[in-house]
Amino acid sequence: MVRTMRTDRLMLAVLLGSSWSVAQEGVPQPQGLVPEQMWYAPTAADWAKPVAIRWQRTWDDAVRLSQQTKRPILVCVNMDGEIASEHYAGVRYRDPEIAKLWEPYVCVIASVYRHNPRDYDDEGRRIPCPRLGNVTCGEHMALEPIVYAKFLDGKRISPRHIMVELDGSEVYDVFYTWDTKSVFDTIRDGIQKRAIQAPPVVKGDRSLRERLESPDSSDRESVESMYAQAQAEQRKAMMQMALAAGERAPIELLRLAAWGLDPDLAKQARSGMLQANDPGTVDLIADTLQAPMAADERQALAQSLRRFAASSPRAQSLAAAHAGLAGSKSAIDTERWRDTLASQSYAAAAAGSDRANEATARDQALASKPADPEARLDVAETSLLQALELTSAGGRGGQRTAQQQRQLLLADAERQAQQAASAGAKGWRPSALLAVLAAQRGDTKQAHELAIEAAPQLPPNAPGRLAMEVLTLFAAARQTAIVEAARQKRDWDPAWMSDVHTTYSLLGQHPLGHDQQVVDHYDFLKFFGAPDTDAVLDRGLQRFPESALLHDRLRGRLLERGGAASLVAEYDRRLAVPEAPKTMAWFAGYAEMVAAEAHRKRSDNEAAATAYGRAIERFRRYRDASNNQDGEHFVAMAHGGIARLRLQQDDLAGAFAELQQAFAIAPAAVAAVDGLGITTMQTAEMLRGKLLDKKDTATLAQLEAALKALPPEAFELPEYERASRGQGNGRRRRQ
Repeated sequence: MVRTMRTDRLMLAVLLGSSWSVAQEGVPQPQGLVPEQMWYAPTAADWAKPVAIRWQRTWDDAVRLSQQTKRPILVCVNMDGEIASEHYAGVRYRDPEIAKLWEPYVCVIASVYRHNPRDYDDEGRRIPCPRLGNVTCGEHMALEPIVYAKFLDGKRISPRHIMVELDGSEVYDVFYTWDTKSVFDTIRDGIQKRAIQAPPVVKGDRSLRERLESPDSSDRESVESMYAQAQAEQRKAMMQMALAAGERAPIELLRLAAWGLDPDLAKQARSGMLQANDPGTVDLIADTLQAPMAADERQALAQSLRRFAASSPRAQSLAAAHAGLAGSKSAIDTERWRDTLASQSYAAAAAGSDRANEATARDQALASKPADPEARLDVAETSLLQALELTSAGGRGGQRTAQQQRQLLLADAERQAQQAASAGAKGWRPSALLAVLAAQRGDTKQAHELAIEAAPQLPPNAPGRLAMEVLTLFAAARQTAIVEAARQKRDWDPAWMSDVHTTYSLLGQHPLGHDQQVVDHYDFLKFFGAPDTDAVLDRGLQRFPESALLHDRLRGRLLERGGAASLVAEYDRRLAVPEAPKTMAWFAGYAEMVAAEAHRKRSDNEAAATAYGRAIERFRRYRDASNNQDGEHFVAMAHGGIARLRLQQDDLAGAFAELQQAFAIAPAAVAAVDGLGITTMQTAEMLRGKLLDKKDTATLAQLEAALKALPPEAFELPEYERASRGQGNGRRRRQ
């Protein structure tokens, strides 16, 4: 589909499913072709070729370059897993002849998917996206919300190609086409029929200063390469030129210096960050703040982020957060609580008491002193704690009875607490009890307001469960306030950050603390690049070694820092520990799945196949040790992943054999989306297209029979396909 100047006339469903007839909508399907033939899957050899299109790194760079050269911008949108997007990324964008059509444009690429775990290595060098070429994953991910807001009309459709003129207007927006020729013709016509003729770009022998200040990604690359290969004196000279550029200082050069081995150049680079005005400066400073440096430098860098506050709520929040982490006093008495939590008596008290006898005694005390608000608070407290200690599946009479009992206890606690407050009860207890009760009935706003009032007054001798609940609500209240302030682009009190960090640190020591609190703490600190982030995760895993939430964060950290090899090595180590829990084999198997997908993103098919094989072995080990089948879903997905690798190698028989394994082990897993946005069912469809091409009718008949035998849930569409196909939630089963 080609949409010109924002006309929305022909919004067809994406024509991907071979069972979906386009003729119904008046658009003829190419005779004799299915989508898997039109947008054939890239082979391993295709993915090994370099991307031939030159992308600009940021929208600002593209606009500057467009204005300088008088060339229009071509916005390209791509997504993982979707059949036509895979074809463009793996075949068309890597074809030098096709790429010539893109040369008259200033090109940008947008995709929300990450293909490298990190954008820079330990020395500050860029790590280009293996799927899309010379941009980093962070850059093409940052482009997506920008082009979405400017051009996509609320519809995330891929692949998509949009021509943008010098005044910011759209010329064409091409998507939903049955063939690639229509796209290429539109891109060619956009230049040939353009009223403005851009002058030829003649770079010639330009000075280093001109290249330093150029927005063109090719110039940026040449300067960074020159710096990387330069001797010490030349590096110093280049850094002086970069600093002289002021707000136009090339931030990637500053990053190389900041992460380099020369401390003087690193310090100069940090001073350059105080002047740089590139939007990427925010991320550069955020990354830099994670490294050791003098307190005054850290403070200056953090505060310099405030100059981006108008355009970047994150910059404003980072400035406040680092001010809070640098020493703002928390509302919680940290030292007093730490001493209390360290005592054995607190742990014993927090474990609980005889609630039934306690409830009887407190009911009797209230009956003897009905006007005493403290006696009412005692009854409210006991009823609330009894309700919190009831599980949804426990209690005499089964789950339904337990739930009814729990609701009665909460209602009694609310009534008694409200009456105590009306009778003049003072101090922390009314606020604390009512905060937890508000949270139980789903009134988060009131729960947070009351927790902010109660938590600073909370004495260490408060009942353990009540204290834990109030502190958790207090931390969540401060987080919510920070998020809301950032969303509304308002400044916020740095002490809030100190409150969050302090409170979660205490909950990490609380005998009733849980892994979700550790995750919330870790995620919050990681977003702001706080120095204590790693320690929080490590302590959490030591306390909760079988937490799926914490292992998810550990995998992410390992992959980001050391890649797939680091991930696998760490889980091999954990699996080898004699006292390792049985579930560690499951976590090790899942780590291998993640490693396999990381290898696939880098087109290392041999390593990916090995990792999938190890994943299958680990999940089998888990099944045999625990007699638990919950790893079979991932065993089937591993076979689906291997099938995709075999398909890329044009081993159609091998691909079909792996698909048969997946179908037999866990049929429903065929519809599950892997870390690359691909399902085993999509691989089966691609195999079908290949078999049609090769006229392998025997294998095609076997595949059709295998698909026909699958249950309905195997044909569920990924979420990203459901709206675009216009046919409900599932593929049409083959009859």
